[in-house]
Amino acid sequence: MNFDFVIKIAMLVLFFGIMIGVGIYCRKNATDVNGFVLGGRSVGPWLTAFAYGTSYFSAVIFIGYAGQFGWKFGIASTWIGIGNALIGSFLAWAILGRRTRIMTQHLNSATMPEFFGKRFNSNGLKIGASVITFIFLIPYTASLYNGLSRLFSKAFNIDYVWCIIAMSVLTGIYVIAGGYMATAINDFIQGIIMIFGIVAVIAAVLMNQGGFMEALNGLAKVEDPLVSSAPGAFNSFFGPDPLNLLGVVILTSLGTWGLPQMVQKFYAIKHERDIRKGMVISTAFAVIVAGGCYFLGGFGRLFGEFVETDAKGGVVFDSIIPNMLDNSHLPAILMAIVVILVLSASMSTLSSLVIASSSTLTIDLLKGTVIKKMNEKKQVLIIRIFVVVFIAISAFIAIYQVNSKNESVKFIAQLMGVSWGALAGAFLAPFLYGLYWKKTTKLACWVSFIFGAGIMLLNLFARSIFPTFLQSPINCGALAMIAGLIIVPVVSLLTPKPDKKLVEDAFACYEKQVPAKQKNSLD
Repeated sequence: MNFDFVIKIAMLVLFFGIMIGVGIYCRKNATDVNGFVLGGRSVGPWLTAFAYGTSYFSAVIFIGYAGQFGWKFGIASTWIGIGNALIGSFLAWAILGRRTRIMTQHLNSATMPEFFGKRFNSNGLKIGASVITFIFLIPYTASLYNGLSRLFSKAFNIDYVWCIIAMSVLTGIYVIAGGYMATAINDFIQGIIMIFGIVAVIAAVLMNQGGFMEALNGLAKVEDPLVSSAPGAFNSFFGPDPLNLLGVVILTSLGTWGLPQMVQKFYAIKHERDIRKGMVISTAFAVIVAGGCYFLGGFGRLFGEFVETDAKGGVVFDSIIPNMLDNSHLPAILMAIVVILVLSASMSTLSSLVIASSSTLTIDLLKGTVIKKMNEKKQVLIIRIFVVVFIAISAFIAIYQVNSKNESVKFIAQLMGVSWGALAGAFLAPFLYGLYWKKTTKLACWVSFIFGAGIMLLNLFARSIFPTFLQSPINCGALAMIAGLIIVPVVSLLTPKPDKKLVEDAFACYEKQVPAKQKNSLD
């Protein structure tokens, strides 16, 4: 066993020990549903912002999206990271943060499906939303494992099955023990690792290419007639394919507004001032991590000779970033940091997804329907059981997906595109209008649910019926979100008005008088 391998193993053992230790430390905060799912609604700005950011950016971003879109768009893929920071973080906090926190507490809802059920007085909406959440969070979760497994195989020469098992078991331990608070604290630790890791990796890779300007000049010389005939397309401002680039920006940026595991972070904020601080912290985090990942991926074509191809001669996009790192000859300690970076990104997102899914199934699907009487203790127990079930199912699918011959679900980016498109396409518009517009109707929510989830299922199983541009799950998902923003108001205006008392009761929370210091509000 050489010294480099010992360093990598030692850093992994330390990382795992800290994660599990935090879970055990936070077990006292996970004794009831509010504590396990929302951390008692008392989470500060730094923990909330980092929980939001680390749930946002996972191995799907670092391995899948950065590799695929860096290859397709060159340095212009950095625009995706900028969009993630400005739209997916800054505007999401500014537009959704305060209203989500106020109305969800007023309605006493702990999940997005429960919000729909109480806001529109519809048990059917709650159940429908919980089913959509569970079904479409699974492919996203499966994609997390496979991005990690590719990097582990490069660094440790370990079979991906063992990588998946180790990650799922360790994440399950600290989530089951400490719930949301353990997840938030671990997200903060993992976020710090991600920030320092991505900066160090970018510096090392660019130095390997002779520096930033030399790397940029090398990218200008890359030609691919199948993508663009324009010279220097891959180091140009908008890249060789601005229209498809825009679709990726919309999906990955606007999509966070309708993802249950992302919006749920706003439920747990403690104070008003935490929203403003969290917005700034989250945006800065996104600029560094997302911007850095896509910026790094933009230089993928400089390592084209090392990229793997499939049986048809196509590029295996998920291999681009691992091969970049492997052939940049990183020092052992930096390679260990990279592995922990991707592990941190994956585990933080996985923990967020399993809490969102298991709490949704318990609170929204089983409670009051399948199991009529369910006290707090029993709810927490069932949520913990579903954490195990959800992790096991997604791990099984991850193993199957790597070996699958079905090219439609082969790449990480496509798995994420289907999941994000369906969830955000179904939920974004009803949730946004539900917070802001009193005329939003229950039927409009149903139409958005059916359209968003339905079009993505068609895209997955009958892709050939779509026009060429929409055969991409990314573009189809972006269309589903934008269409939802039109469908909900149109259907709401054409259907009977919602019950006036129900609406006024829901919106009364915004009119409640609260004391404020004079420096924040004039008399």
